[in-house]
Amino acid sequence: MEIIDVSLSIREGMPHYPDDPGVQLELARSLARGDSANITKLDFGVHSGTHVDAPAHFLDGQGGADSLPLAAMVGPADVVDATGTREGPIGAAALEGFVIPDDCERLLLKTPNGRLWDLDDYSDDFVSLDAGGANYLVERGIVLVGIDYLSIGDADAHRVLLSSGVVPLEGLDLRTVEPGRYTIACLPLKLVGADGAPARVVLLRE
Repeated sequence: MEIIDVSLSIREGMPHYPDDPGVQLELARSLARGDSANITKLDFGVHSGTHVDAPAHFLDGQGGADSLPLAAMVGPADVVDATGTREGPIGAAALEGFVIPDDCERLLLKTPNGRLWDLDDYSDDFVSLDAGGANYLVERGIVLVGIDYLSIGDADAHRVLLSSGVVPLEGLDLRTVEPGRYTIACLPLKLVGADGAPARVVLLRE
């Protein structure tokens, strides 16, 4: 069994969405200072690195990360080559041109965004879904859609996905992953009422 980690490493100084909290890691207790153990304090926003969005992110009063269905986040997933998308949002017409299997339920878009992980700072030069693309995926019966940068799409795209029960998975590192079918295991932290949650995500293939 091949196990491919497609999660970003959480570190101080990593790119984060503008106005979102950055990552801070510090020793709250330290052996070097005479404490009985090393204890690290972590302070960051729930949309840092590889993470999922919950309905509460854009739909006031809706479910938090603890309400997300595990069945949507574990199972067969298709990594689809979208690296030819050079500019503009990914709409329905673009998605129709990708090779998406008819029985796809969990879609991971491998785009040109991967190059941006080599940068220390956030870049707004990334491609993502628009509302038309989001509606297309809802109509296809997609239950999870992932992308290789920090946002799956604009506010309208988020609302379409979240109101339809689709789990957006953001911040994937797909640079070394070949297109094809895998088994995905996406396990976000069970944060009660939170609008999102960091996740460790792996792809499995025999």
